[in-house]
Amino acid sequence: MEKELLIEKITTFLNEIGITTPKEVLSEATFLPGLKILSNSIIIDTDKLLYPGDILHEAGHLAVTPSQERIHIGTEKMDKDWPSQGDEIGAMLWSYAASVHLELPNDVVFHQNGYKGSSQWLIESYTQQNFIGLPFLEWCGLTASKENGQNGIVFPKMKQWLRD
Repeated sequence: MEKELLIEKITTFLNEIGITTPKEVLSEATFLPGLKILSNSIIIDTDKLLYPGDILHEAGHLAVTPSQERIHIGTEKMDKDWPSQGDEIGAMLWSYAASVHLELPNDVVFHQNGYKGSSQWLIESYTQQNFIGLPFLEWCGLTASKENGQNGIVFPKMKQWLRD
């Protein structure tokens, strides 16, 4: 799928769940090229963005952060240690659920140049239903495991996309 179509599909979904995705020119360096994460938004510089799937990963960070903390992302009030290792694992699994929901190939989010060389391992783990981080997403109230699922809501389906 073309870069522009992927961006459109991903940003449409994110806007629907409450994460805004303004497109702007980013002059400063960012952790992931072309993306700046703020409270309930991800600013996207489409010219600098290398991998559209990175948008979903950044959205995962927003999604797993409690709403009372999420409002401080991108400000001096946000904890300097954010995101934590647990948040990182949760963001990866959240982005997998979002990619399944959007019917995207696994390598859109877990591209070969991401995840410190562990992309293929993550794809294999998730494909084999070894959902590293699922207890964290359950604890956040976002989804349920097979053992705890109700009303057909079992991961990778989500009860809600953003943590309260």
